[in-house]
Amino acid sequence: MNYVPTRITADGRDGYPVEAGRYRLIAARACPWANRAIIVRRLLGLEGAISMGLTGPTHDQRSWTFDLDPGGVDPVLGYERLQQAYFARFPDYPRGITVPAIVDETDGKLVTNDFAQMTLDLSLEWTAFHREGAPELYPEHLRDEMDVVMKRVFTEVNNGVYRCGFAGSQESYEAAYDRLFVALDWLEERLAGRRFLMGESITEADVRLFTTLARFDPVYHGHFKCNRQKLSEMPVLWAYARDLFQTPGFGDTTDFAQIKKHYYVVHSDINPTQIVPKGPDLAGWLTPHHREELGGRPFGDGTPPGPPLPAEVVPASGAALAA
Repeated sequence: MNYVPTRITADGRDGYPVEAGRYRLIAARACPWANRAIIVRRLLGLEGAISMGLTGPTHDQRSWTFDLDPGGVDPVLGYERLQQAYFARFPDYPRGITVPAIVDETDGKLVTNDFAQMTLDLSLEWTAFHREGAPELYPEHLRDEMDVVMKRVFTEVNNGVYRCGFAGSQESYEAAYDRLFVALDWLEERLAGRRFLMGESITEADVRLFTTLARFDPVYHGHFKCNRQKLSEMPVLWAYARDLFQTPGFGDTTDFAQIKKHYYVVHSDINPTQIVPKGPDLAGWLTPHHREELGGRPFGDGTPPGPPLPAEVVPASGAALAA
């Protein structure tokens, strides 16, 4: 899919300069691509500079909708459907209406839905509004290696689970399955001796991997037939995922109820009954991971973010069980 490549930059070269209070991130907790933007915004402390609207976990063929808001209307944009922001800028927009999206609050028009560039720009272009102690998620000295790692994570894992789930033949499914687990085995090996993907501190690469791992056992293992093992049966990746989950910004932005409802209800071609599974048990996410034994400094020279804004706390129905 081609995304709207407009960027919000410090120099405003695309016509959209970085400006606190002007833009609204529209996201869905259910969506792994949107979950990335939610995490990065929180890690960098951009809540006061960029507002956030959340859609419901399901959508129809037309658009994500603001089911969670009173009257089903986003309180800032006044929209019932994210589609309205897309059409405000592109009346004949021909592609899918996707999250995350950033909308200009001044005119209600979509700015960008380029999820990969979006989070990098939050790190690199919005530095004037980062909180004190914000981590460096895309450090310059690691970028060449990071780009290689993130490309493999994207093609083989983030997209790999979808290739399995939407395979149209036994042959294509088995090929996708093999590719996915080759990559997961590579990650098990890579993370065995280092706490995070790029070493001792959390980076954008970890954010991108985490959102797929969080959905693996609740959705991808069964719904997408990625069932060689559960995440909880891959010792290194499971400990790594728990380490991140227990880090402010990761687990506290993860809503398992919305995640399950999205996939099992929206993908009616795969799950015609639209029955949402009760499991799996979430208590394991809060068990000790022992990854601190590898050392490392999760936020580098920075500090963890504070608690989420009261309006952005994940409902108890979707959170992992309290310890």
